[in-house]
Amino acid sequence: MGLLGKIYNDGEIIVRQGETGNCMFVIQSGKVEVLREENNNEVRLAILEDNDFFGEMALVEREKRSATVRSMGKSQILTIDQKVFLRQVNEDPSFAFRVLKKMSQRIRELSAEITNMKAEYNKKAAK
Repeated sequence: MGLLGKIYNDGEIIVRQGETGNCMFVIQSGKVEVLREENNNEVRLAILEDNDFFGEMALVEREKRSATVRSMGKSQILTIDQKVFLRQVNEDPSFAFRVLKKMSQRIRELSAEITNMKAEYNKKAAK
């Protein structure tokens, strides 16, 4: 995939939590932060850089975005809708595998975080 993405400047919102999504994004250059907004507070979930992607769940389920993604400095972001995604998978099946692998890693990380949070909660509750 060539450099065809849109340029986002520092602090610019790429996707907003609560919006309905229908595409994913690939970071061609730059860095973004993934934020979850809870009770008027922002919680940083992740920082993503070159070749990372986000928003992939919107390709399979058109639900509301679970987080806000904001550019950190100047970044170039490629938008991929379902049609483009399927065409890319057809041309390069390993692309789908890379997306699934990253999704699996994210699920494992979330599972570990939840386990740690529950363990801490149980320790406090036992006192």
